[in-house]
Amino acid sequence: MKQKSGDVGKETEIEKARAQKRVMAVIAVRNGDPVSVVARVMGVPHRTVFSWLARYRAGGHDALKEGHRAGRPRKVNDVMMGWLYQAITGGDPRQHQLPFCLWTLGLVRQVLWERYQVRLSKSGVSRLLGHLGLSPQRPIYRSYKQDPVEMKRYLDKRFPGLRAKAKRLGAVIFFVDEAGVRSDAHRGTTWGKIGETPVVEDSGDRFGIRLISAVSARGDMRFASFEGRMNSARFIDFIKKLRQDVAKPIIVIADNASYHTAKAVENYAKESEGQVTIETLPKYAPELNPDEQVWNHAKSRLSKLFVATKDAFKSAIHGILLSIQQTAGLVQSFFRLPDTLYASNM
Repeated sequence: MKQKSGDVGKETEIEKARAQKRVMAVIAVRNGDPVSVVARVMGVPHRTVFSWLARYRAGGHDALKEGHRAGRPRKVNDVMMGWLYQAITGGDPRQHQLPFCLWTLGLVRQVLWERYQVRLSKSGVSRLLGHLGLSPQRPIYRSYKQDPVEMKRYLDKRFPGLRAKAKRLGAVIFFVDEAGVRSDAHRGTTWGKIGETPVVEDSGDRFGIRLISAVSARGDMRFASFEGRMNSARFIDFIKKLRQDVAKPIIVIADNASYHTAKAVENYAKESEGQVTIETLPKYAPELNPDEQVWNHAKSRLSKLFVATKDAFKSAIHGILLSIQQTAGLVQSFFRLPDTLYASNM
């Protein structure tokens, strides 16, 4: 059957469906869905998805239509986009023999030139990474000293064993951590004129406070402040008070600080006749401790306050910690991060 002259140039339903499929794939990747997932859902090879992304980058949605592949010449093709995506999502620059820890716009720009002789401005690199569904992230730093075997043993055997023990004894599992908070530690940002760094006047006096806290997955939180350095005697004193407050057997999980593993602490646990169990996290793995989030949250809130005296500083941090203690939902949220979900009640 001959096509009518009035139908020339019109998309068929099949062509529209194909174009819509490409548009959906591009939107999914730009929204952050992994290319591997999009390719699997769409039933196409990874390279095809990168080809669609390259066409979109060159000519927008129109370039994804059948017969409308024209647009500005592509500086970055599907091969380049595929390599860049895999490089950035697969690890840090050091895995590509680059002496840097972070993927920055400047570094990506340099890599594109050295590897493919493609020169883009920083804004062009930013748009390119956005097309790939990538965005600037604050990295989580983990110690290279972590032992993956020890981590797996803790997550697969030790902690499940402690959870079973808690259920058997009717005990509550608490994660414990200590921190020092200083008055000159500011995490916040402030608005100001472009090109002029704002200056916040300070009295010049610096003061700090030492703190210890404990959290449970059910939303409990206890804290105390102390002078000087933490030691086994202060740690034991905090655990004793925690045990009295809870009125149940407790299992305490802390890091490998010497005062957590001291002989005095070991003897105290033995003398408790099963009422107190002291365990430790894998070495160099603070991200597994939900109690770390107490300090992250408290310091973030403290950075937005102005405190001129030591008493005001102590009052402010005490008020913040008391507020956390009274918000069980917030404490429970500390157990719902990717690294702490293993310890939640979910």
